[in-house]
Amino acid sequence: MLNELEAIIRDRQRQPVTGSYTSRLFEAGRGKIAQKVGEEAVEVLVAALAQNRDDQIEEISDLVYHLLVLMADLDVSLDDVRGRLRERHQPR
Repeated sequence: MLNELEAIIRDRQRQPVTGSYTSRLFEAGRGKIAQKVGEEAVEVLVAALAQNRDDQIEEISDLVYHLLVLMADLDVSLDDVRGRLRERHQPR
């Protein structure tokens, strides 16, 4: 699903859709996108400390979505991140 979501987000970046929240985020620019990532990260922390599992999953899902939007804006893909994580775990 993460790859599908990444593809949808990148499609909205290339071809904005009227009424699409993702398209509006790209329209608002990197500052707004980064702000949303920060807000969602804080909400994950609050949920981790004071909420139930369903709320935690909901907040984590929001964070992952907004992070994927920021990654698209930065032209960083899931494959880029996978590659970096793989490099970190190679024997030295």
